[in-house]
Amino acid sequence: MTRLITPANLVALCLATTSLAAHAHTGHGTTSLMQGLVHPFGLDHLLAMLAVGVWSVAALPATRAWQGPATFLLGLVISASLGTVGVTLPNLEHAVSLSVVLFGAMLILATRPVPPTIGLGLIAAAASLHGLAHGSEAPESGFAGYALGFLVTTAALHAGGVGIGLAVRRLLTERRAMALGSMGAALGGAGLYLFAKL
Repeated sequence: MTRLITPANLVALCLATTSLAAHAHTGHGTTSLMQGLVHPFGLDHLLAMLAVGVWSVAALPATRAWQGPATFLLGLVISASLGTVGVTLPNLEHAVSLSVVLFGAMLILATRPVPPTIGLGLIAAAASLHGLAHGSEAPESGFAGYALGFLVTTAALHAGGVGIGLAVRRLLTERRAMALGSMGAALGGAGLYLFAKL
């Protein structure tokens, strides 16, 4: 008899229920350290950061799992800097939401043999979207504290994703692909929900 309540199903359910509220990048403060620390808990950023950590553990060799989060953080900083001087893209908020769908697909495919450079390139591209969105909101003063807080929380969420990935690998060895697929499907659904709410 198939068990309906498995760790993979519980994780998927938790991710799916987080899509009850959409958080866009506009309409929040960007001038203090505290605002920067809190903002990454918006749904689009939260799910993307956790997914990067999980994917890095699932798809990269153990000694290179740090490369996913590092790639995202570097892309975020560079593109946010570009955003502060006016570089932007049309429909940027929609693209940010679709980056969550992209990360869902990456989780679904994480156990398949794909060159890591492709995944890291996709992470860099998604990070650039997030960075441009945040950089374009930069006020004339006070953005440095916000940016520092934002990066600290982003790194912490990456670490949380790595922890989830390690738990999946250790506890669900034989069902790892199913667990990652469930998480990816839930993540993709949440991303589509965010996209539809814009």
